[in-house]
Amino acid sequence: MTTHTPVGRPLRPTGKFLQEDSRRHHRSLLLQQLFREGPASRADLSRSSGLTRVTVSDLVKAMLAEGLVAELGAPAESRVGKPPTLLGLSVDSTHVIGIDLSATDRFTGAVLNLAGEVQARHEVSLDGATGTAAVALVHALATDLIGMTERPVLGVGVGSPGVVDATGTVIDAPNLAWSGMPLAASLAETLGVPVFVANDANTAVLGEHTFGESGDGGLLVLRVGTGVGAGLVLGGSLLHGHLGAAGEIGHVVVDTEGERCACSRVGCLETVLAVPRLRRRLEEAGADAAQVLTQAGEQLGTALAPVVGMLNLHEIVLSGPTELLDGPLRDAADRTIRARTMPVSSEGLLIRTSTLGEDVVIVGAAVLVLAGELGVS
Repeated sequence: MTTHTPVGRPLRPTGKFLQEDSRRHHRSLLLQQLFREGPASRADLSRSSGLTRVTVSDLVKAMLAEGLVAELGAPAESRVGKPPTLLGLSVDSTHVIGIDLSATDRFTGAVLNLAGEVQARHEVSLDGATGTAAVALVHALATDLIGMTERPVLGVGVGSPGVVDATGTVIDAPNLAWSGMPLAASLAETLGVPVFVANDANTAVLGEHTFGESGDGGLLVLRVGTGVGAGLVLGGSLLHGHLGAAGEIGHVVVDTEGERCACSRVGCLETVLAVPRLRRRLEEAGADAAQVLTQAGEQLGTALAPVVGMLNLHEIVLSGPTELLDGPLRDAADRTIRARTMPVSSEGLLIRTSTLGEDVVIVGAAVLVLAGELGVS
């Protein structure tokens, strides 16, 4: 039985706790401990969770029956007396489907285990599909991915461009011509498993927070693909905003003489930084490609400087094609942010590319499922 190496840090729980959810809540406390810290005894779980040993024993018995945890035997350094039995998360007991809809020309997905490790991959070509045709491609991709695993599927997570509400409805995704699209509901009805849909930048920041190498402090992940958006984790909580539109920095105007954006405005950051537009300008620039990247980085830094000054972020992670984002663009953004903020605001600020690479949204989509179904993150 494959067990789990501890990873990441949890998101701080939000919302009112209801008494009828106590058993589910208590189970999530134990799973979270095993997910974050690795194998532990029943006594360890009781101490860390504050639950009685009787409650822990009852919950562990149920999780053993489900296959979510496994008994690993006694630790090597057992003391005198009867040694405790360690329990570990069975990461391959069930699988999760993660889907990324943010690329310019394709939808990608993967089968992952509970440790966020990819077991299988699949993708479908977008071929310019929008509206209901694009929804049909998501359905086909999810169905194919479920067919690629023999394990039970815990759920499906989807990172989508645009503004997505708490029910998984895509309120507005101009690049896919989606408006009020109930993507989570339609997928759940077709697939028969729980489905969670969130903005791709928010999904990316969940992946980086849980499985990446982010440190303590405020974290912003800037997701650059067909569009541009940001996800923020502050004080251990994902920032959603008033109407779920936090992080829509791609539609902040940075050049009033610039190009027309899909949102109908002129000169949005997305018109400067989105992958298709940036690649086109690089092709047109030829030998001056480095200058194009530097200018894009300066415009990005101008947009991010007020955010850093306001929130005193610790890390900004650039997620997208590394050959575009790392190097002149990242360096220019870093210089511009520091030049436009007080030293105390940017002291210790780290600007880097994602350690998860192009998998960051897929892995983050798995976190949506882990958090929603098991209460771990």
